[in-house]
Amino acid sequence: MIKKSLILSPLFLALSFVLPQAYAAKTIKNCENKKVNNIAFSQCLDSVRDVVDRELQTWINNQVFLLEEVELNTGRSSALVMFKRSQSNFITFRENNCRWQYLALSPGTGAGPAYKRCYINTTNSRIKELSLLNKVN
Repeated sequence: MIKKSLILSPLFLALSFVLPQAYAAKTIKNCENKKVNNIAFSQCLDSVRDVVDRELQTWINNQVFLLEEVELNTGRSSALVMFKRSQSNFITFRENNCRWQYLALSPGTGAGPAYKRCYINTTNSRIKELSLLNKVN
């Protein structure tokens, strides 16, 4: 079995250099501080969403890699299958959770930003969950 520390070290190294700079420039709070008008605010939130989507994908790829290693070593694929299912369920949950918030404020100008804030916050929660899971393993 490949040592996890060897697998995770490049991931953590890459995240430690790239993500702080990205988050310094791309957070909801940063968008709120620079809010000039609704269009600029919405575009800023889109940029933040792109950043968190990329980070989430990095954590997903890492978890899949680790679970594929488990499958290779044990012959059991159930954890990998369940993880993929949980990720699919997360995507559905995030969409539904944020969509109702959008619909509750629609057609007002706050509907779009509410959806985007929800999307970003929910994605950040998933990232935190996956990052904590990797610290335990």
